[in-house]
Amino acid sequence: MRRTVATCRTMLFHDDSMGRPVNEVVENCPDQNYFLSNWNPGHDPNKKVVIRKGDLLRLQSDATVHSITIQDGGSINSRKVGHTGLIAAVTSKLVFEDDANGSKNITLRTRFILIKDGGTLHIGAEKCSYKSKANVILYGRSDDEEGTVPVFGKKFIGVSPGGTLELHGSKKLSWTLLTKSLTPSGLPAGPHNFEQVFSRGLNVRVVDQETAQVLVTERFDTFINETESKRLQDLLSSLPPGRIVAMAVGDSADKKLLPETRLTIQRLLGSNQVKSLAYRQAWALVSIVSGSNTSCSESTRDYENHNTRGKAEAVKVFTTLDGQRFAVKAYSEWKDGKAFSGFTVEAVDGIVLELMDDVHSWQPGDEVVVASTDYSMYQTEEFTLLPCPECNKFQIKVKERPMYFHMGEITEGLDMRAEVGVLTRNIVIQGEMEETCYGNNQCKFFNFDTFGGHIKILQNFTSVHLSNVELKHMGQQVMGSYPVHFHLCGDVDEVGGHDPGTYVKGLSIHHSFSRCVTVHATNGLLITDTIGYDTLGHCFFLEDGIEQRNTLFHNLGLVTKPGTLLPTDRNNSVCTAMRDKVYGNYIPNPATDCMAVSTFWIANPNNNLISNAAAGSQARCRDLVCVSQVFNRESHGLYPDTKSELTPLGIFYNNRVHSNFKGYGLYTIIDRKGQVAQISQL
Repeated sequence: MRRTVATCRTMLFHDDSMGRPVNEVVENCPDQNYFLSNWNPGHDPNKKVVIRKGDLLRLQSDATVHSITIQDGGSINSRKVGHTGLIAAVTSKLVFEDDANGSKNITLRTRFILIKDGGTLHIGAEKCSYKSKANVILYGRSDDEEGTVPVFGKKFIGVSPGGTLELHGSKKLSWTLLTKSLTPSGLPAGPHNFEQVFSRGLNVRVVDQETAQVLVTERFDTFINETESKRLQDLLSSLPPGRIVAMAVGDSADKKLLPETRLTIQRLLGSNQVKSLAYRQAWALVSIVSGSNTSCSESTRDYENHNTRGKAEAVKVFTTLDGQRFAVKAYSEWKDGKAFSGFTVEAVDGIVLELMDDVHSWQPGDEVVVASTDYSMYQTEEFTLLPCPECNKFQIKVKERPMYFHMGEITEGLDMRAEVGVLTRNIVIQGEMEETCYGNNQCKFFNFDTFGGHIKILQNFTSVHLSNVELKHMGQQVMGSYPVHFHLCGDVDEVGGHDPGTYVKGLSIHHSFSRCVTVHATNGLLITDTIGYDTLGHCFFLEDGIEQRNTLFHNLGLVTKPGTLLPTDRNNSVCTAMRDKVYGNYIPNPATDCMAVSTFWIANPNNNLISNAAAGSQARCRDLVCVSQVFNRESHGLYPDTKSELTPLGIFYNNRVHSNFKGYGLYTIIDRKGQVAQISQL
């Protein structure tokens, strides 16, 4: 039962359990609003939920419904917001429950959420970020007969006039840079792997404990030559204390292994087994020169009928000077009449990465991505964070071993450091996908389902602010269905009466199927600290050449792959095979019009790009800026032409571009009437 307004107003003057005025709690933390009623709809995929005027609901548990419409359903308030039109009062609301410990874990599964006419969806708020885990799964197939809404399509979160969408996850540093190069295997000198058959005598490796580098690779045939035994003794005696020594018998090593050499091995390396080493006996040792009694690991296996029962294996774990743990292993074995011996030096217990910024907000289990610093963007790698109590706030530890080299230094004044971004957020919006491509989803070009979810915002919305949200499996190879899409919204900042101005902050958009953030006939939007990774088509996309005053600050785009929507999105084969969205009878020229997919596609110069990074696109326009009047504008006639080719460039500062297929950085296309008049590299 709802409490009366009079009772609630009385309570607004009291304090909550944390000593804060209740009115402050209500304002900052939407799930603490006294008017809210608890809501647990359960699981019914046929239930079409309509949240109407006066319905103020707090979602407390997992739910599955057909769809959710949040609306007033009454008249529109007379309050003006700039020149964008009339905005409805907030009269219906859906809020995700949270708690101070962040222990809630709510999954909402629905075909779509439509917010309009005074409706509001809140997961956290700007002054009270969501602490728990919220997962919104948008389900449905492109060939389903139901679930289609005019303008929005299927599988979406949509904001119509008068709607409010506020999604605010826990704050995380979005991305930073390596400050130390990451090598394959995670060790400065790389891994060491060796295996040999019938490598007679004693095989030896000497390893530097501070760097894990193999300093000496030698074989001493102590089976037939006493001189070899003396040479081994001299080597061991010359090593400084602290050096790591690994030994492994290949075939046999005992016959000419002198007593004084055995004594040296026993004295310097702590071996208890070398003195009794016998004919064809498998033996392996890893130890430290002049170490303690516990510094030696060794193992033997007796030779019997051309075999040993198991492998003689010695392993010790060490730590480099910069804190990376690594294992040195030696082994020796007779198997099926063959003598095997070998060594490995490899990182263990995770790989430590050195980063430029404080990343204490990144947590074990988070997924991170490290950009390629080579020519190919496909050397970008994903990793999972491990617990690392020994790490400082500028370090993380990852589970997987890197396959590629990632630069972490400034070389001759050129900043070549790889970008490192965190993909995980505690609020997740995702599309539910099929295992393979199906139906009319461009399956001749893709072997995976490309019909993801999408967020679409229309003009005259009341308020839209998205921060620290993860979007995955979003976007569709359908015009107008993108992970985040501001569609014909006009001025969305203070000029348009929005205070605070509309923004997209700290989003992680990854493994998605059509762009990242699309800004269409929308001005004054702030896009900051957002990652677009492994996506199809132009990623950060200012569409028509009339979008102005938008600011893109400190965003990261990487692994931007060709799509199908526009000729510039397409690779050569798709570009020549598809004619839709081509202006008039214009025939795309593969040399100039195709293979132009860009991480940042800016169609009007009067926008600000500051401290962004384009870290890999598969096509030609790996640029930060493309200036164009485009092929075919949906907004043609709704807004005056801006003559973008004559417009001065906005703020353009401190942007980074690398790992692009054809090497273009800043690239300009001047396009009129659908025909390319000039293409120049700047």
